[in-house]
Amino acid sequence: MRSLLFLILATLPLLGAPNVLLICIDDLRPELNCFGAHYIHSPHIDSLAKAGRAFTRHYVQAPTCGASRYTLLTGTYGSDENDALFQRAPKTDSLPPTLPAWFRSHGYTTVSVGKVSHHPGGRGGPDWNEDRKPEMPGSWDRHLLPAGPWQHPRGAMHGLANGEIRKDTEMMDTEMMDVFQSTPGPDSTYPDGLIIDESLSQLEQLNAADKPFFLAAGIIRPHLPFGAPAKYMEPYQDAILPPIPHPRKPQGKTTWHKSGEFMRYNNWGKDPRKDPAFATEVRKHYAACVTYADAQVGRLLAKLDELGIRDNTIIILWGDHGWHLGEHAIWGKHALFEESLRSPLIIIAPEVKQPGTPTDSVVETLDLFPTLCDLSGLPTPKHLIGTSLLPQLADPKAPGHPAISYTEFAITLRTPTHRLIAHQGGKFELYDHRKPDAEMKNLAKEQPDLVTSLNTTLNKLRTR
Repeated sequence: MRSLLFLILATLPLLGAPNVLLICIDDLRPELNCFGAHYIHSPHIDSLAKAGRAFTRHYVQAPTCGASRYTLLTGTYGSDENDALFQRAPKTDSLPPTLPAWFRSHGYTTVSVGKVSHHPGGRGGPDWNEDRKPEMPGSWDRHLLPAGPWQHPRGAMHGLANGEIRKDTEMMDTEMMDVFQSTPGPDSTYPDGLIIDESLSQLEQLNAADKPFFLAAGIIRPHLPFGAPAKYMEPYQDAILPPIPHPRKPQGKTTWHKSGEFMRYNNWGKDPRKDPAFATEVRKHYAACVTYADAQVGRLLAKLDELGIRDNTIIILWGDHGWHLGEHAIWGKHALFEESLRSPLIIIAPEVKQPGTPTDSVVETLDLFPTLCDLSGLPTPKHLIGTSLLPQLADPKAPGHPAISYTEFAITLRTPTHRLIAHQGGKFELYDHRKPDAEMKNLAKEQPDLVTSLNTTLNKLRTR
């Protein structure tokens, strides 16, 4: 009798607890209709923005997948490298719990499908499928990646159409392996179709259980290679795209780079930095991948409706970082410019007032862990340093706070009006976002007092 009473008391906090659906989309900049890119077809994500709160100035902690996801999943700053979570894994028992581990310890079933941590499926080894090398020990009840014809998670991450796997240029056969594809076929022609198939199956299983769930679904596109089923390219065949803003390489000390990740697969004999027609082609293929990813989001939402659980499910849509499409003469991420660091964030929950009204308050990925605790009615771990976004959900005009991002060699502070970038060795960049030239004109030498003030703020925040 006593054990039964304990069981009843232990489960009381779960009665009526909301489910959580976290949708992670790889390399998705705010290239969405609801974020102002009106030539983009993104009806399902747009519908989320209408139902909840879109954060138009959300910034990630690092402009690379693994390091950005580290912050999402731990609520802390971490390494700037892609293997940040693998570095953490051996020390798991002595560290505070991750986001899914925290929910798991409070009675949630936690499931990950696709690319949620850095490796889809969350395992290490040459093909990312070795159970003895978990990326996040103790965090997920199930950590899944259906590879299908792509053989293994590494193959799915680099998947071309119908089971073909992308390779580096020097490893390619003499035949062209087109990194920009538009192949006829169903959604399962590319790996994300299988990822969402499994996510829908998991939703059915989770709904049939008597516990709340935390399901994270990680969509790979629009990450390279830019391939999607042909039907998603159709809206862009004859589309006229807006000009690329500030397309020139910046002068002076910056975090500009040579677009190495993009150019490493250069078997097409063209360079978008020098060929405007090819640049447009690349942008259209990126857009097709966004629309393909949006369709997968739509499938998830339709399943919630079919199961009748959308109203009891907190939905978070999160992009792991931005992506340059020619701005600053960069094709890729890895820089500390706005295009690398700003990504879409949308939250749907009962706490959202004035749904459909976006907020331009500056926030960061660090804030999601405490926000999800508040929305789910769970206690907030004391080690978290982010700020709950409940004020912005209640009032889109509520102020935000400065956001920090970093790479190996520099760190940046974004405020509502300025961006400061501090390089190792004492060099600074200062940009005024109230002016049209924004991140094209470095004002650091003209405004040394402001540099000093912002750098002081940066140093205080980074040592929290």
